[in-house]
Amino acid sequence: MANLVPVLLGVVGLALGAGAGHMMKPTVVDEAKEEATDTTQEKKPAKKDDENEAAEFVKLNNQFIVPVVENGRVAALVVISLSLEVTYGARAAVYEREPKIRDAFLRVLFDHANAGGFMGTFTNTTTMDSLRIALRETAQKVLGPDVTDVLIIDLVRQDT
Repeated sequence: MANLVPVLLGVVGLALGAGAGHMMKPTVVDEAKEEATDTTQEKKPAKKDDENEAAEFVKLNNQFIVPVVENGRVAALVVISLSLEVTYGARAAVYEREPKIRDAFLRVLFDHANAGGFMGTFTNTTTMDSLRIALRETAQKVLGPDVTDVLIIDLVRQDT
């Protein structure tokens, strides 16, 4: 009798689990059947997101390393990986002008670091937004209106 109780509990548990699984199973609705039963609702055509279709992302090949200087010595290093969101077809132009873009970005990043942008809570929204805006404006000066945004992919600060 004592060996029978665990077997019965297992069978009851299995039955309850199967019943719960059957009750929780998602229902598949046939679209034709749904249209026939629901004539009061008009179907709207799906909007295409032209912005996402017309954009591509270009990851810059190397990371940017920015020293954070305090009292005349390097107190930390900030390592940043960036990507550019550009209009479709502008990828080649980005890679052709990458040295110029990197130089311009380093100027912005050094200015940001010298202004204390990488001190304290440097990842707060206001500080990061001002950095993104400055990087985007700089990229647009170098590449023109093909650049729609600059994405900060990785950002690490290592204190020395």
